[in-house]
Order: sequence, then structure tokens, then C-alpha cells
Amino acid sequence: MTTSTTSSDPLERFRKYESLSPFELKDDLIKLAKDPESVHVFLDAGRGNPNWIATTPREAYFLFGRFGVEESKRVWDEPDLGGMPRRDGIGGRLEGFLKRNAGDSGAALLKKMIDYGVEKLGFDRDAWVHELTDAIIGDMYPVPMRMGRHMEQVARAYLVREMCGDSPPPGTYDIFAVEGGTAAMCYIFDSLMVNGLLKRGDRIALAVPTFTPYLEIAHLDKYAFETVEIDASGTYDSGAHSWQYPDSEIDKLLDPKIKAFFIVNPGNPFAVALSNDTIKKIGAVLKKRPDLIL
Repeated sequence: MTTSTTSSDPLERFRKYESLSPFELKDDLIKLAKDPESVHVFLDAGRGNPNWIATTPREAYFLFGRFGVEESKRVWDEPDLGGMPRRDGIGGRLEGFLKRNAGDSGAALLKKMIDYGVEKLGFDRDAWVHELTDAIIGDMYPVPMRMGRHMEQVARAYLVREMCGDSPPPGTYDIFAVEGGTAAMCYIFDSLMVNGLLKRGDRIALAVPTFTPYLEIAHLDKYAFETVEIDASGTYDSGAHSWQYPDSEIDKLLDPKIKAFFIVNPGNPFAVALSNDTIKKIGAVLKKRPDLIL
């Protein structure tokens, strides 16, 4: 009599991955994808270090840089010196520039970008092109300091589409562009402390798992926060991770000593958004604790 070693569960070979963290899973997937017997072209879209670039946006960027320099020289042209681009008529001058450079592979994208701002978002063409031209040649700080006025509206439209399915909740959103997530956390901590909302050594809650610097920054001597972890340990009926926060974890926020709760949505690195049920549970805590900073 022989016994088959083949599992009747077609998912058995994937079970070993359930215990891996998102970072470990990412590393294993890369190893599998690099297998020369199973892949023809390997594209690594991981954060920070892909092995490819998108060429058309760069071609549009560098083409627009040439336009910016032309506009600078139009105002003041001496050896190695140019002036600050002028707004009046700059939209029309860019249109002529693009016609002259229609064979450049970045020209079509650049035209679509300008037309999007004018036709979809209602921008004044000269104001829109002038803001972008100032930005591409780097001749001054943006006004307001947090982000260019037109660029903020473009970023907001993108976030509303991607995060809200084009149906945002009531209210407006001010967008602050920073160097990245790590810088954002430092700025948030600093702002809360400078304004007296948090002080060194306060107890805060951090949603985990999360990008490692978020965990480390809180413990820098400058902040020395006491941290409570709110773990996205929820699972589906099948036992697979749902990356949601169980009631037992959310209830930790009822501790009156916790001054603030920091959460990334969608999660990093697991890239799963909070479910409506999870959002409602967090909202219920905030009704009981209106003093909690979220």
C-alpha cells in the first residue's frame, strides 16, 4: 500500500507565506520573480529602488526645462545669466514652443498636462504655465510656502480620485508637500510639540505594522514618546490577514493617557485601506474621547 504525499488542498504550497511579514513576503516574491526559468523580463516596482524608469514623463520634464530657460533669457539674456519669467502671454508662448518641438516625445504629454489644468480644473492658462515655469527653473520659493496654488489643486484632484473614488466627504483639504513619509512624521511631531499639543514623553498610539522610521522617530530623545501599538492583526474567516484592527486593539485608544493616534491609510507596507467598519469603530472611540488627536 502506498500513501500519496500530495495535499488535497490546492493552496497548501502558499500556506508558508501567511506567517511572513509584508517585508519578508516582498523579499520572497522578488526571489521568485528573478528565477531565470520562470521570467523573461523582471520589473521591480518596489518602493525606492525600481530597476526601470518611466521615460515619457522625464522627456516632458526636460523639454519643459528648456522652455523655462528660454523664458528666462527672454527677460534678461547675458552670458550665464537669465531673468525671472513673465506671466503675461506665457501660455501662448508655451503653445508655440510645443508646436516647434512637436517631434519631441515629451511634447504630447506636456500639452495634455497643461490642457488638463485649463479644461478640467478651470485654471487661467497664463497663471498655470507661469507657476510651473517658476517651479521648473527654481527661481523662488513656492507661494504659499506649503505648495504652489495650482499644483495643490492638481494633487488634491488626484487624491480625491484615488482615495475617495471621486466622491470626497464634505470639507476641503489643505495639502502639504514634503520630502517623504519620514519627513512628514518629523514635521507632524514637531508641529504638535511646538503648539503645546504634545510634550516630550507623552503616551501616543501607533498603528502597526508600519514603515520602520515611524516606529523609530517616536523614540528619538527629542520626543521620547511612550508608544502603544495598535496592531492590524485582524483576519478573515479563512484565517488570512485582513489587515484591519480588531475591537480589542481599537479599544486601547480609550486609555485617557494616550494623547494622539497615528495611522497610515492605506497601510504601509501592506497597502490595504481601512474598511468602513474599522473607520466607524475608530469614530466611535473619538466620540467617547474628543480630546484624542488622530
